[in-house]
Amino acid sequence: MNRIASIARKTGETDIQLTINLDGQGDGTRRSGVGFLDHMLDLFAKHALIDLDVHATGDLHVDDHHTTEDIGIALGEAVHEALADRAGIRRYGHFALPMDECLVTAAVDLGGRYAFEYQAPITASKIGTFDSELVEHFWQSFAANARCNLHVLLHHGRNGHHISECVFKAVARAVRMAAESDPRSNAIPSTKGVL
Repeated sequence: MNRIASIARKTGETDIQLTINLDGQGDGTRRSGVGFLDHMLDLFAKHALIDLDVHATGDLHVDDHHTTEDIGIALGEAVHEALADRAGIRRYGHFALPMDECLVTAAVDLGGRYAFEYQAPITASKIGTFDSELVEHFWQSFAANARCNLHVLLHHGRNGHHISECVFKAVARAVRMAAESDPRSNAIPSTKGVL
């Protein structure tokens, strides 16, 4: 079964076309108009092994907020749609990722319910021209729309760019693990029989 989804999201603030293949290789193009966000999406796709195409235009004359938020929403919706009934997946994933002076743990439950806990503060208000608070906001938007539990914890780190990269890579690896096919079961991974 192909686990592919395409999302078109158009608002008064953004116009987004996003396609994923959960069983990809990290291919695709990311063109959001926000260079730092494209870099983070490249990392996510590569480490999750999810093919990801993002084409977005937004009100960047205001700031990067709406574009970042709406891509997070669209990516979450696409993951939710591509997983369908979630039969045969591992459901849970976790990863502790070291990067230079940073260490981030991410844990995810793709069980169809939303919860978000984020403890990965970035001291600097900006990473280049990108508002550092948007890293957390992106993942909150993703988790709400993927209908998943997502927990992110920064154990230590100082450099804002490194912390952001560490978060995106750790979440990618956790999502990859959780979305993978379970070789021991093709059932829905819940005693309830439905997610």
